[in-house]
Amino acid sequence: MAANSSRWSLDHVGSLEGKTAVVTGANSGLGFETAKALVAKGATVLIACRNAQKAEAAAVGLRTAGRGNICVVPLDLSDLASVANAATVIAGQVDHLDLLINNGGIMGVPLSHTKQGVELQLGTNHVGHFALSARLFPLVAQAPAGRIVTVSSNLHKGAVLDLSDTASSNSYSGQKAYGRSKLANLIFALELNRRLTAVSSPVISVAAHPGWSRSQLAANGPGASSSPLSQVFSTLATKLGQKTATGALPTLYGALGDDIHGGDYLGPQHVMELFGPPVKVKPSATASDPDLAKALWQWTAALTGVDFP
Repeated sequence: MAANSSRWSLDHVGSLEGKTAVVTGANSGLGFETAKALVAKGATVLIACRNAQKAEAAAVGLRTAGRGNICVVPLDLSDLASVANAATVIAGQVDHLDLLINNGGIMGVPLSHTKQGVELQLGTNHVGHFALSARLFPLVAQAPAGRIVTVSSNLHKGAVLDLSDTASSNSYSGQKAYGRSKLANLIFALELNRRLTAVSSPVISVAAHPGWSRSQLAANGPGASSSPLSQVFSTLATKLGQKTATGALPTLYGALGDDIHGGDYLGPQHVMELFGPPVKVKPSATASDPDLAKALWQWTAALTGVDFP
């Protein structure tokens, strides 16, 4: 249930000229709408995407959205070498980052693994974003009030994070693995903010989820599956979900809201956080577990070989 009501909208946001942002997975769906809103307000937005052709096509559309600048950065979140290269490219283009929006991801794909042997959804959605955030943190710290916004999902509720089987060797369900990856995203965002608070950093970390929104995730994951149930889920998501631009509002609220504090979690207001305007919502008890967060952090830092300075 939503923790509060809100009347926040993009109309409350002034000019973002001079601001810089990175949005992962911005070639379509929620990421595209997020980048579009930032560009419309005048921000310089670097869209970090795996598919260069789709990213360039998206950039053409985004450049007509407003007066902000758009740059394309190649990024495959499942490949730690690509993450490191993307961070180097970004550091060569901007001297600070006001916003890092960890939006990109995959959903419900058949069992596969990263080069590190991690189940692909966990490796892409969480591990890749952890490594990218750590590498870009010095740029975020250079901003007067930098924010890192990590996109989770309502499906984090009820998910189980078993760090003894990150390869999904014992069993595999695409939807359960997606929920686990989104739980990891939320745990990471909350733990990052604890650590920032402990050192009195001006940077804040928040999380958001889009509710039930139309997205390319459902089409590219469950929609591409041969399972009839998965295809029904994909069809319902694309037909009944709220508009993608509306689904992006919790992320934008977390990125731009004046009343946002570190550790906040944003989502839709109505019907079990599935639809409606963005408000502050509550993470699950599992997502808020500091011991699990510490264990996940240690495992991810060891796997990636990077940590926050």
